[in-house]
Amino acid sequence: MKAVPLELKQANEFVDKLHRHHDSVYRDKFRIGCEVNGKLVGVVQLARPVSRMLDDGKTIEVVRLCTDGTPNVCSFLYSRAARIATEMGYSKIITYILESESGVSLRACGWHKECDTKGHNWSCASRPRSTTAPTCNKQRWAKNLNKV
Repeated sequence: MKAVPLELKQANEFVDKLHRHHDSVYRDKFRIGCEVNGKLVGVVQLARPVSRMLDDGKTIEVVRLCTDGTPNVCSFLYSRAARIATEMGYSKIITYILESESGVSLRACGWHKECDTKGHNWSCASRPRSTTAPTCNKQRWAKNLNKV
């Protein structure tokens, strides 16, 4: 496995083609691809935390992680994302997974389950929004990136 830099367009095309339940992102801070034998098999995209309460300038969120099913790619990308975020000066990395997912790839990379979150829809009368994102309950996972 080899980490490769990607443009936003490349990552979004991969997500649009293969992600099970999310559309591509409008913007991110950085993204990484994973290649095996020259073929792109996974992407991870990181951005400011979606939750305003967590957006402290030192926390970054994995907003998309998508693979073609190649074994160990999720763990590889979570690890690389955390390493790069550490070098960029972030102190914490977070992500959300569906309540039905096990988190085995995150656990393998030293992340911990921080909390369970209630699912909801962001749309309201004063600001209607449509989304294809799941509104089910989710789990928030995190990794502390402080260097020792």
